[in-house]
Amino acid sequence: MASRPIVPQQVRGEAVVGGGAVKQQKKAGAVADGRNRRALGDIGNRVTVRGGDGKPQPQIDGKTQPQTQITRPITRSFCAQLLANAQAAAAAENNKKQVCVNVDKAPLLVEGLPVGKKPVAAKAAQKKVSVKPKPQEVIEIISDTEEEVKPKKQNAKKEKDGSSKKTLSSVLTARSKAACGLANKPKEEIVDIDSKDANNDLAGVEYVEDIYKFYKLVENENRPHSYMYSQTEINEKMRAILVDWLIDVHQKFELSPETLYLTINIIDRFLAVKNVPRRELQLLGMGAMLIASKYEEIWAPEVNDLVCISDRAYSHQQILVMEKAILGKLEWTLTVPTHFVFLARFIKASIPDQQMENMVYFLAELGLMNYDTLIFCPSMVAASAVYAARCTLKKSPVWTETLKLHTGFSEAQVMDCARLLVYYHSKLAEGKLQVVYRKYSNPQRGGVALLPPAKSLLSGDASTGAVKNTVQPIS
Repeated sequence: MASRPIVPQQVRGEAVVGGGAVKQQKKAGAVADGRNRRALGDIGNRVTVRGGDGKPQPQIDGKTQPQTQITRPITRSFCAQLLANAQAAAAAENNKKQVCVNVDKAPLLVEGLPVGKKPVAAKAAQKKVSVKPKPQEVIEIISDTEEEVKPKKQNAKKEKDGSSKKTLSSVLTARSKAACGLANKPKEEIVDIDSKDANNDLAGVEYVEDIYKFYKLVENENRPHSYMYSQTEINEKMRAILVDWLIDVHQKFELSPETLYLTINIIDRFLAVKNVPRRELQLLGMGAMLIASKYEEIWAPEVNDLVCISDRAYSHQQILVMEKAILGKLEWTLTVPTHFVFLARFIKASIPDQQMENMVYFLAELGLMNYDTLIFCPSMVAASAVYAARCTLKKSPVWTETLKLHTGFSEAQVMDCARLLVYYHSKLAEGKLQVVYRKYSNPQRGGVALLPPAKSLLSGDASTGAVKNTVQPIS
């Protein structure tokens, strides 16, 4: 197969003269190619700077000065902005030229004037009209970090200016509000009352909150209701005498506080389900204390001790029979939340001293002795005793956020029961039942019974007057 010879293409405008011309042509082409090529790093980054007339700027040492490097890549949106600015500049230039042409070609003939004369307006129009170019938008290219720093600096400046512009009237207004107690008080912090017992395994810190939630749920299940209307031979005064005597026996036997509160709970629950004659009321108290001692104490008093303490008014057999009757009526339900269960927790929540603790127990035992407190649940009586004790000892604040959290009661909810307890305190020295008064007049218990009752809870308002009318003084 024949091949066609390849004839080199001639460059336009040059003649091919021998081999020297070809070499000269190749050399010229190479030089031209080298002149038109640019390094890849310069493409898109270095451009020839042109002036406002479109001509290139003067060269220094034969080299055109490159534009400054753009630190931010040119995106499509940025290119669109540049194109829009260029079009706006071109449109402004065209408008300028159009205005100049229209002025030069304006007609010189005006109606009513000779041809040779030009009007003043026409002469003025012939002057060169200079149109100011519209200000072009300057796009400033900054880095991302500068964009983030600028708003922050502006906001900081605004905040500084706003904070510094405090007028005298605003300062005086704030001071007057603070003086009148109208200023916003800081929220009171809740104290962690179990933090000190974190390493005490017997305290049960992990379960104590759940335990007391359970106590609050079940305290009304075995709570005695008002029963005096169903009793035919006993009354509130007889009950107060019995409780006063049992507090004395409890103190002589040196029993735990849990035993006393469980004893009174058993008595009230039994009287709520069975009529008891007057002659067996003291026997009921002895049987209830025997059961509570066996439940709470390590060394419970024996039956013979109870026979002796009652001056042999009842026999050994009678006490055992009463014990059996009580357990049968109560269906052997002895694990109940008494006042003492809540007192221990609420006293701890009040962050007490020894005097505060003695005052709470003093008011709580006054509540045990009086039948009228039976309308309140055990947790309410315990919380009211803490509130009345803080009022008596003039603690401030009287009711804290910590107490509100752990008791579950607000200050308004415990007010009525607290007034009742303070009223019992005010009348105790005048009555005949003096066991509680003597017990807490002892210096070993701080002599809290000798302190004056809280006057703030003995005010002569309508609600306190109603309480005083319903409560019979102890005599």
